[in-house]
Amino acid sequence: MKRVAYLANPYPAISHTFIFREIQSLRISGLEVFPVSIDRSKDLKKMTPEEQNEAEGVKVLKDVKFLEAMLAVFRVFIRSPIGFARMLHLTINLIWHGPKSAVKAFGYLAETILFLDWIEEKDIDHIHEHFANPTAFIAMLANRYKNWGYSISVHGPDVFYQVDESMLTEKIKRARFVRCISHYCRSQLWRLVPVDMWKKFHIVHCGVDTEVFRPLERVENAVPEILCVGRLTSAKGQHILLDAFHIVKEQGHKFRLTFVGDGEDRQSLENKVNELNLSEEVRLTGALGQERVMDHYRRADLFVLPSFAEGVPVVLMEAMAQEIPVISTRITGIPELIEHEKTGLLVTPGNVGELAEAIIRVLEDSSLGEKLGTEGRKAVLSEFNQSENYQYLHCLFEKYGDIK
Repeated sequence: MKRVAYLANPYPAISHTFIFREIQSLRISGLEVFPVSIDRSKDLKKMTPEEQNEAEGVKVLKDVKFLEAMLAVFRVFIRSPIGFARMLHLTINLIWHGPKSAVKAFGYLAETILFLDWIEEKDIDHIHEHFANPTAFIAMLANRYKNWGYSISVHGPDVFYQVDESMLTEKIKRARFVRCISHYCRSQLWRLVPVDMWKKFHIVHCGVDTEVFRPLERVENAVPEILCVGRLTSAKGQHILLDAFHIVKEQGHKFRLTFVGDGEDRQSLENKVNELNLSEEVRLTGALGQERVMDHYRRADLFVLPSFAEGVPVVLMEAMAQEIPVISTRITGIPELIEHEKTGLLVTPGNVGELAEAIIRVLEDSSLGEKLGTEGRKAVLSEFNQSENYQYLHCLFEKYGDIK
């Protein structure tokens, strides 16, 4: 049975519950997974009891005390002085390449040393990192130390815009395999490496538990309930959504719009709600745990996510699995999940009028909403089923997961 160290930061996270579900599915399939986070999780009180229990077993690198950290440096050096030197050489290289910061470079080195000391103790077979973000530097440095095998999961699209800073190409070249969450994601990574390396890319969709996210008896709403779940940030297009609903209201439609999530745009969104005179129709709940998010799903008549930049949003899968009609944008990997006019509606990103028109179509035509909801669940069952997709990921760990 393979023993995999799974790097994600922070973990668990209220905005990334799909990583928790992925790890749980891998364990059910027979893999031993040991999660590692740089920082301790926030908002634990808002998480489910299962997530809170998971947090207790996570190795948090920043929790290591000073004396223990010094002993870890000694142990890692003694085990392989040559490997330590190679790791130090790469660290110095990071000052002029990639992050181009001595503070960040030596911060990654310190975290890697603590990580290496821990994985020796746990007898780990393979390292997996999720998102190819700064925590992937830890995997890459570990690889330089003793050729520890690692793999990465890539979502995009933000990392595609920071190829040099993130040293994404170098991370890919050193990885045993790269898990891509969509065909779009894989195509963007193909650009970065020679054709003879393309075989290391494997598409493994994220997925949802279709027994948990299933159609339930809907709450009868006095007015249509529209839901948008996600971080409150410009990339999610929530400001555009407010503009669209301003048009919807002007055309005489009644509705209630709920934003679930928090982020840097919360204040500006609240200001815009007031400016557009939508305070009676719109509410912002802040970040909520999965159980309370499920309550909002059960009341939703329509789910809208008008993003400008995404991977393949798991919240869309969650809504579709519950036969809630969805509207999103024609970007990145989203068309691989939503087939326009069949499993949902797709609009041009940033086009307020087109978005408003799509919303009005669903509000005025209940049969359209029912059809989109029914076909949406079929699509999730077919391509985004959690147990089947993560079984394939397990197979990749078994195939490529030897540490050396």
